[in-house]
Amino acid sequence: MQANSFWQWAEHDPARPALVMPDGLALTFGELGARVNRISHALQALGLRRGDHVALLLPNGLEWIESYLAATQIGLYVTPINWHLTGEEAAYIVENCDARVLIADVHYAATALQAAREASLAENQCYAVGDIPGFSPYESLLAGQPETPPDERSAGTLMLYTGGTTGKPKGVLRPLPEGKPEQAAQLGQMLFFLFDVKPGAGVHLCQGPLYHSAPAGFSTGALHMGQTLVLMDKWDAENALQCIERYRVTATHMVPTMFVRLLRLPETIRNRYDLSSLRNVIHAAAPCPVEIKRQMLDWWGPVIYEYYGATEGGGTLVKPREWLAHPGTVGRAWPGIQVRILDDEGRELPAGQVGTIYMTAGLGDFQYHKDPDKTRSVKRDGMITAGDLGHLTEEGWLFISDRRTDLILSGGANIYPAEIEAVLINHPKVADVAVFGVPDPDWGEAVQAVIELIKGVDGSAELAEEIRQFAAQHLARYKLPRHIDFSDHLPRLPSGKLLKRHLKDEYAARFRSGG
Repeated sequence: MQANSFWQWAEHDPARPALVMPDGLALTFGELGARVNRISHALQALGLRRGDHVALLLPNGLEWIESYLAATQIGLYVTPINWHLTGEEAAYIVENCDARVLIADVHYAATALQAAREASLAENQCYAVGDIPGFSPYESLLAGQPETPPDERSAGTLMLYTGGTTGKPKGVLRPLPEGKPEQAAQLGQMLFFLFDVKPGAGVHLCQGPLYHSAPAGFSTGALHMGQTLVLMDKWDAENALQCIERYRVTATHMVPTMFVRLLRLPETIRNRYDLSSLRNVIHAAAPCPVEIKRQMLDWWGPVIYEYYGATEGGGTLVKPREWLAHPGTVGRAWPGIQVRILDDEGRELPAGQVGTIYMTAGLGDFQYHKDPDKTRSVKRDGMITAGDLGHLTEEGWLFISDRRTDLILSGGANIYPAEIEAVLINHPKVADVAVFGVPDPDWGEAVQAVIELIKGVDGSAELAEEIRQFAAQHLARYKLPRHIDFSDHLPRLPSGKLLKRHLKDEYAARFRSGG
């Protein structure tokens, strides 16, 4: 029979390579499947039943993967927690999702202790990889449990928290999938087929943190398709190339920041590695400048796929050759999905006009956990929005302008930071860039750029003017940064998301203080 889920691969092809940890330790599907079953039995023995929640404060590793697979074969919700959060922020998520069990790594002990205390979790509800006071050892979950599948099996799913950069994070709650876990896994593979990923032989490289929706979804989906999953725990440009060559990686998920870092490597390093195994390089999460993507396609060939979507649902997709015919697009709607551009009154705009992007959910209806007002605010006529602005062509190709919250209003003109960032990042001395509006007494807002330079280059007024003149070759005068500052490091999450709010708040405070 053709297996269509991790559990079936584990049963029918147990010797198949399943997982390679960041330290190189490897497990087969059979070995991983046995551990997964033992954890499922342990969670049920703790009294967890269908619809209960498990929270994970774990790095990329064996414990994250097996906890997820164990929980999702017994009908549980799994909530991964961003381990960059403070104890207070993590505690809010653990308490808000009503977690019955928290599994944490000793590296995040202080955060885990505060989360467990504020959520009033008992010791038999808290498990630690390593030694955390008041937590039971993680391995005790496996001790004495059978390796056979649990009797009561049903599909579980992720409940991710999103939007934590503006106010409290929101849990995206969907009804649990109906049927057995194998059925849910098979349904989830339909997304992979859109990216031309085939089941069976293949190696998926996880380059991002598993607490983020895309690395989690693509990594666990690869296991359901029978592919080997290789985990990275800390991203480094040359190490990524080494992994692709060493493990003959066929598929991976990336973000544009990774592309920029790779392209900034010396040519001798870039040419050192054999990347010919790559077939499906999938990217999203942030706007990708056209020239950056063109350079990646020139280097890696027509293997780079792009999509646009949100944790809440919806989505567009563009394949490599389609993108070359429509550079800059994030694709056309997935099958069964509708994408529309609406104005502030909810009226549909014609092709070419910029408005708010709305999509049908596609992944099933959702609600923000315990926040009906916020749920209503992102829905309109059966569609949802992530707050992004864009336009459609007559043929249905979607182009993103920016997030509504990032829009700069200067002298009555709408200025889109993403457009400016896409130009500045192409300057050879620029490693990363953030553009946003700052208060201006004459214009309302002025364009501010904060730039991270490549190693060995120091910022100066002369370099700022050089960069401004470079931008002037590609941008209208009113879009040029009025202010350019330099920073050693821009605040980005490992998922690639730029925490622009942190910079905007800092600069707004400077303005208020007259700095």
